[in-house]
Parts: sequence; structure tokens; C-alpha cells
Amino acid sequence: MVRRGFAAFLAVALATSATVAPAQAQKYPQAEAQALDLLKRGIAFRTVTGPGNQTPQYAAYLRETLIAGGYPAEDVTITTLGDTAYLVARYRGTRTGTKPIYVSGHMDVVVANPADWTRDPFTPVIENGYIWGRGATDMKYDLSTMVATLIQLHREGFKPGRDILLLLSGDEETAMKTTAAMAEQFHDAELLLNVDGGGGSMGEDGKPIGFGIDGAEKTYADFSLVFTNPGGHSSAPRKVNAIYQLAAALTKIGDYHFTPQQNEITKASMLAAANGEPPRIADALRRFVANPADAGAIEVLRAEPGWVGQIGTTCVATMVSAGHAENALPQRAAANINCRIFPGVHVAEVKAKLIEVVGDSAMTVVESPDGSVESPASPLRPDLMAIVTKAVHARFPGIPITPSMASGASDSMYFRNKGVASYGVSPLFMKSSDSFSHGLNERTPLSEIAPSIVYYRTLLTTLAK
Repeated sequence: MVRRGFAAFLAVALATSATVAPAQAQKYPQAEAQALDLLKRGIAFRTVTGPGNQTPQYAAYLRETLIAGGYPAEDVTITTLGDTAYLVARYRGTRTGTKPIYVSGHMDVVVANPADWTRDPFTPVIENGYIWGRGATDMKYDLSTMVATLIQLHREGFKPGRDILLLLSGDEETAMKTTAAMAEQFHDAELLLNVDGGGGSMGEDGKPIGFGIDGAEKTYADFSLVFTNPGGHSSAPRKVNAIYQLAAALTKIGDYHFTPQQNEITKASMLAAANGEPPRIADALRRFVANPADAGAIEVLRAEPGWVGQIGTTCVATMVSAGHAENALPQRAAANINCRIFPGVHVAEVKAKLIEVVGDSAMTVVESPDGSVESPASPLRPDLMAIVTKAVHARFPGIPITPSMASGASDSMYFRNKGVASYGVSPLFMKSSDSFSHGLNERTPLSEIAPSIVYYRTLLTTLAK
């Protein structure tokens, strides 16, 4: 998942002249030191899919660390799957018959070419208050602080009332087969806390802007639209031409808008964000929440790149290929249509709508097998919102805490698909200028480690007691 996506959204939507000063966080020096050590060692593992993938070795290192931190060996397991692996660690609760809390994250990272980086991506470097390296943000940072927090709780003798299961996937950035395998096995929980989502936005002046909790995400799907013709010599044009057919189809799709939709997650985020938007957009947001059929509000929001994806399903042409020779009629013309589908809408419905909109029986539509699974929005939980609010406000009193819908895919979608309410709850606050997930010279401020451990400790001890 592309981290800090919601933070960027908040920076635009909730920007205010905040003058809030961070509260002094309680310190856990042993956990903080361990989190930094875990992060440095974690970055050094090249957990990239394909030849040389070190995800199984990284999982083994984390297992050894958890066992050394008090976990029974039988409660920390690693399962290999292809060139990768997933890890499951159980923190046993005291009461039987209670549903566990799941904590999810991923061990893999996206590929990084050392030749493109200023520093080697798999050699952790600490400089000017930052740690640099692939995974410094996405997401070995949150993984390291969460593992250090769980070990700290063991060290303190904390006894949760319900089990806490740490579920770490090994290919979230690619095929997500390990995520699917875990969700197939583990799908009976009170809720799932995904530390690879949500988070806080920091202004360039270092002042906090707001905090988001990811409670939903859109389904990703690619469709290939294909027209095929017999072709022929270009000196003898024919009425039926695959390129013209494709062009007509794309024009129709470009002119079509899916019916606007909303859910309790998007309604809450829009109402909160309206307080920081220019009057015209703020008015449109409030009107859309009140009436999702308000044509004027829809027109305003569709014209805003930051909002068009929040009001329903979107489909857009992203790639085109056609013809085989400059002096020949095209035998084939194809385009990729990328769709981000609103929670609750089936992929098959979107495919059928594309076929209906084009209305040309000569067109073939093929769905890519690499799309995501459908997942409903998770319900807004007042108890979780209250706990997160308490934890965030202990550091930054009074800043907005807002539910959100993510446009990118994360491990949560597989668990939501199996009926587990899942929420992105990372405590990491970042400035937009520091956000380099999936990009060059990824980095994270070390000042986030101490408050992150305090935050995670609050969530886990409250939810699992």
C-alpha cells in the first residue's frame, strides 16, 4: 500500500493555522531502542519478490526476536509460500470464548534499484534525525514499533483478556497470496488493526493537521477492451476499423459517470474535511452528504482530483495498443480500463456496465486476474474511534480524528472479504515533503518512534483487556 495517502488528503482538506504543541509522550526506552534496532536490521533484509527474496529470513529473524522477548516458540510460526512466507504470533489471553484481536502488517517492500538512490536502499542510514532505506516507512517502521510494543507488554507482564494475533504477510506489495492464505485461516476476530494504513498529517511547519483511520478501501480492477478485424492493405480502407471502434468505445466510457455513492465512512470524512476546504468545495461536500443525488454538488466534486474518487466508482483508460504495421489496416486494437470500485459494488457489475455503455457487440472485455478482492466498508466503531482519539490526543490535543476510505489496496481487503472489520490505524505523523513510500530515498523521522510505542500500547491494552 502507498503509505501516507490519507495524510496527503488531510493536508489539503483540513489545513488550518494549528498552533497545537505536542504533549510530552511517556517514554519506554528499552522498547524504543529495540524498535530502532528492529528497523535498522529489517531494512537490511532485501524482502523483494523474485530471485534473492529474503522475506523468509526476515520472518525467521522476527520469530527469534519474539521468542527472546517472551513468546513461547510454539506460538510463533512461519509458513513458506513460494519464494516468500508469512508469520503468525499469538499473545495468549486469559479468557476463553472471546474473539481475538488481529494486528496485521507486511514484511515485503517494493523493488528499489540501488543505482537510482543517493544511498543504498538496503543499508539503513541515520542522518539528520531520519532513518533512510527501503521500507523505512512502508512498512518496516510500523512493523518494528508494533513488535517492540508487543515485547514491551510481555516484559511488563500484561495479561490480555483476549488473544492478540500478529499476522505479517510476505507479498502485500505484489500478489498478496500470503494475505489470502492468512485470511482463509484467520477470519473470526473482534476486529483487525492494520498498521499499514491511516495515520497523521503534519504541516511543513511541524504542526499536526489531522489523523485518519482507514475503514474502507476501493476494489481495484483492470479490464482490457479488445476489437479484432481481419485487417488488410491500408490502400483499401474499410468501414469497420478496429482503431476507430476502440476510439468510439473510449469516448463513450470517458463521457460516462457511475452513479455517485456514499457510506458512513465517506460521509464522516467529508463532513470533517469540509471545515478546512474553500467555501465552494465545502458547500458541495455538505450538500453531497445530505443528498448524494445533488447534481450541483456532484459536478463540483467530480472536477476535484482529491474528491472524485471519494464519491463513487471511477473507470479510466490508462493504456492503448493498436495496429501491427504502418501500411496495414489494424487487426487488433485494445485499451486498458482501470477501475476503482466503491465498496459494496461487485466487479462483475462494473464489467457489465462497461459493456452496456459501449454497446458494441464486436468488443471483447477481459478482466485482469491481478485485481483485488471485493471488500465491504467496515462499520464505524465508536469504541475504536474513542480509543484512537484518546491515544492521538494524548500527543496532539484537539486535532481532528477522521474515518477515511483508501483508494489503494492493503491486507485489510482480504480480511474484510472474510467478514473481519478492519481498520488502518498507524500512528505515524508525516510531512508531505517526507513522504517517499515506493519512491526514491524513502525515509522516516526517528522522533516518531517513542510516541508510536505509547500509542500502540494504549490501543492494545484497552482493546484486548
